[in-house]
Amino acid sequence: MTKTTQSSTDVQDMVAQADTGARSPKGLAGRILWVVPLCWSLFQLWYASPLPFIFNFGVLNDTEARSIHLAFAVFLAFTAYPALKHSPRDRIPLIDWLLALAGSFAAAYLFLFYTQLAGRSGAPTQMDIVVAVTGMVLLLEATRRALGPPLMVVAAVFLLYTFGGPYMPDVIAHKGASLNKAMSHLWLTTEGVFGIAVGVSTSFVFLFVLFGAMLERAGAGAYFIKVAFSLLGHMRGGPAKAAVVASGLSGLVSGSSIANVVTTGTFTIPLMKKVGFPGTKAGAVEVAASTNGQLTPPIMGAAAFLMVEYVGISYVEVIKAALLPALISYIALIYIVHLEACKAGMSGLERRYKPTLAQSLLSFCGTILGLIVVSAAVYYGVGWTKDVFGAAATPMIAAVIMIAYVALIKLAADYQDHALEDPNADITEVPDPGPTMKSGLYFLLPIVVLVWCLTVERFSPGLSAFWATVFMIFILLTQRPLLALFNKEKTLAEAGKEGVVDLLESLVSGARNMIGIGVATAAAGIVVGVVTLTGIGLVMTEFVEFISGGNIILMLLFTALISLILGMGLPTTANYIVVSTLMAPVIVTLGAQHGLIIPLIAVHLFVFYFGILADDTPPVGLAAFAAAAIARSDPIRTGIQGFTYDIRTAILPFMFIFNTQLLMMNIDSWWHLMLTVSSAIIAMLTFSAATQGWWFTKTKWWEIAALLLITFSLFRPGFWWDMVYPPKHEMPGTLITDAADKLAIGQPLELQVSGENLEGKFVSKHVLLPFDERAVSADERIDSTGLMLRQDGEKMIVDMVEFGSPAEQAGIDFDWEITTVSLPAVRPMKEWVFIPTLLVLGALGWNQRRRAKKLGHIK
Repeated sequence: MTKTTQSSTDVQDMVAQADTGARSPKGLAGRILWVVPLCWSLFQLWYASPLPFIFNFGVLNDTEARSIHLAFAVFLAFTAYPALKHSPRDRIPLIDWLLALAGSFAAAYLFLFYTQLAGRSGAPTQMDIVVAVTGMVLLLEATRRALGPPLMVVAAVFLLYTFGGPYMPDVIAHKGASLNKAMSHLWLTTEGVFGIAVGVSTSFVFLFVLFGAMLERAGAGAYFIKVAFSLLGHMRGGPAKAAVVASGLSGLVSGSSIANVVTTGTFTIPLMKKVGFPGTKAGAVEVAASTNGQLTPPIMGAAAFLMVEYVGISYVEVIKAALLPALISYIALIYIVHLEACKAGMSGLERRYKPTLAQSLLSFCGTILGLIVVSAAVYYGVGWTKDVFGAAATPMIAAVIMIAYVALIKLAADYQDHALEDPNADITEVPDPGPTMKSGLYFLLPIVVLVWCLTVERFSPGLSAFWATVFMIFILLTQRPLLALFNKEKTLAEAGKEGVVDLLESLVSGARNMIGIGVATAAAGIVVGVVTLTGIGLVMTEFVEFISGGNIILMLLFTALISLILGMGLPTTANYIVVSTLMAPVIVTLGAQHGLIIPLIAVHLFVFYFGILADDTPPVGLAAFAAAAIARSDPIRTGIQGFTYDIRTAILPFMFIFNTQLLMMNIDSWWHLMLTVSSAIIAMLTFSAATQGWWFTKTKWWEIAALLLITFSLFRPGFWWDMVYPPKHEMPGTLITDAADKLAIGQPLELQVSGENLEGKFVSKHVLLPFDERAVSADERIDSTGLMLRQDGEKMIVDMVEFGSPAEQAGIDFDWEITTVSLPAVRPMKEWVFIPTLLVLGALGWNQRRRAKKLGHIK
């Protein structure tokens, strides 16, 4: 066996161990391990479809569906993943069959005995507790097999904390819980294992992962790689730039960073080495690009769907908030690759065609903005049909998509020679982008369907993914027969048989890709359940405030460190669930107490970003090990180099915590949007130049300092502007009526309140209270917030708080004092800071170019 073959085998084995299970038994066991995932996929499609309600058969509530979902995941975790490294992989031992059956029964217990359990809620029988304990132990073992020890250890520590509360140090002590209470809470209700996380995995994540598996099986992954390469391969360090773009596009297909590395890396890493990248840097570029693939909407490593539930906003709003950071992160990585190529004096691969101006522009901009354009075209280009034609618009658009599909298949049939059938094929020159793009344009249609369902039809993410998956099923069954019909290379029968095989294999691979996610969300649910059972969330607030001294930056650094440490062993989804459950409420609460209103989505994205960064953090970043195996480089050095490339991603969360415009919030016009996007891109490119120590030529220390200062000023112009123009006009609480009268419609009432909480502790915090837009007078506006006030001398006291009102939701209690009321100050827009900042940047650029010409780096 050659080194290359050995390396490929090692990498595929790594992917199997991490994502799909390392076992491939023969005979009956192999058929069972194929049929069970197939049944899981069919069950999920049935549950997501309207069919149960149409036929009034097989209708399941959320709890029953979660139970069946976890039963499949646990069964496959024991059968697909060996217990130990030396355990057999070509057969399944009897003990694993028994554990799989026992674990799946315990998981399915809520479905099998749903009516009886509902009838004795809060009073479990001995059988209930035995099943719950058995299920908990087997879930921890399934977690260890599928994901390694770290998540199992974290969940086990929280379980021990549940029972050992009275014996803990005072700062984290609690009264403890009995075995009956703990197991009932964690296993027999939807507060623990079968909570929101497994619910999201059942309703949304499975279908998106299945959608991605079908796209991959259809050939979309290979198509995206080839298109990116055809557009960017001729540039300096072109294969590396193509790797970045291809990995971003593969984020649509895969929510797994290690699978992303292998899918694109087997093709791009050898090409990067060919144009001059050392193995360490070639692997690191792929690692940085692939881990950031999880930032790319719509899949985002399953975290987007969890944010919908945890934050309480729509899926479209989550995507909107995540879009700009993902975009500028990828643009910056392309620029980092460009700087690396410039430093080493590299060139791209040759191309056999002379590009037109349009192709040159397309290669620079189109690969970054393509999906945004597709989404905008769907929303604005055909979205109007919904208003004009009403219910008839949907079948009309469906018909148009079918016609477009057949036409694009006919077009693709003429260019199949340009389709990338073998990603490992030796490529010495850049293919022509025109024919390459035409060879698979129909792969964009499922994305069109997904965007239409999400943004125009306003379907739930689960239903949107269902219809996109149904369309992918149609493509898998018909693309080969239609291509055979148009190019006459195969008979329709042969092509049709291949299409059926593609469909079945994609259903199986999609389910096997979900084993780890299904088990991870269940195990993370243990942590969530313990937090709700023991009240450790309140303890964490005090603990973090004590460590950080109330300093928001220190608090964020502490959170980032926890995410990185846990993320070294936990998959991104589980890491996000654990850290966001513990830390998100803490940051929001403590931020409010110190006058900083932090949107909950910003905190959740902060945690998510650092969970992703852990995928290439040495010493255990699996993505780095996979890339190093392909590049035949040192995995630790590859991981460290990848992390240095990812520093640009690490500063973004800190920036959007303090400047929510980066999350598309508080933007009031198109030109304001363009200003925000362009300044963010310039800031990130400037930061990349500073951290790489190269712009037009090697940067000096004072230039690096200046570039970092420019980066900060572009990302946070308000920091300087607030020194010149205070952002708020503060008044004593007794003037709340005057303040309410001056507020514009849509502006919340901003208050600083203080008083004793139910635990008898003094609290002071900042709150925003929205008022009813129909309220005209100042008194009506205050009443609509739920506040009933009385003036006591020089103090404004809260006499009563209306139940369910904005004031009650903000945590205000009676007898609290309204210490200050804030009104937005009338001041020039903070973006005026950009003018002197860009002038300084221009001067630095001029000086750099002058030096670069003198040194011969540019002509």
